[in-house]
Amino acid sequence: MIRTELVRPSLPPAVREPCPAPVPLPDRGITSAEVTRWWGRDRAELRACEQRRAAAVAAVDGSASP
Repeated sequence: MIRTELVRPSLPPAVREPCPAPVPLPDRGITSAEVTRWWGRDRAELRACEQRRAAAVAAVDGSASP
């Protein structure tokens, strides 16, 4: 007789926490180009981080990604 047992990996608690918030911009005048570049890059990186994190947690938990 063969018995199949599902063993789920455990995730460290830190993985279940959302990605950190963006770092505030410096207290100085910045150009429009700097705002556009930093804003776009920051938002894209945070979005990708959260999607990867949520997908990993969902894969382990066996649920759909938000």
